Amino acid sequence: MSSEIATGIPEREVPRPRPRPAAHRRLKVRTVQILGPITMLAGFVWAIAQPYRVVFMHADGKGLYDYLVQPPLLVVVVGLVYAIAIAPGLVEDLEAEEHGPAS
Repeated sequence: MSSEIATGIPEREVPRPRPRPAAHRRLKVRTVQILGPITMLAGFVWAIAQPYRVVFMHADGKGLYDYLVQPPLLVVVVGLVYAIAIAPGLVEDLEAEEHGPAS
């Protein structure tokens, strides 16, 4: 067989993604940062709105498990863990994406 008939495939230019405006990036960073405090506030509001869920108000015959595993308290803890452990890494990644890949 002869390979003289075959021709190369022309290469297409891959369009580069347009950079996003700085305001959009700042909004993403602030949104990531505010999710933890909003979640903690939601847990606190839930505890105020439904006080019968909070065992501290009526502790008759309750154990340690009942004190620690309360839905509003768990929501506050999740918000705190997000704000302390998860959000800083996400913000760092978003800021690194803003500055481009490290060379």
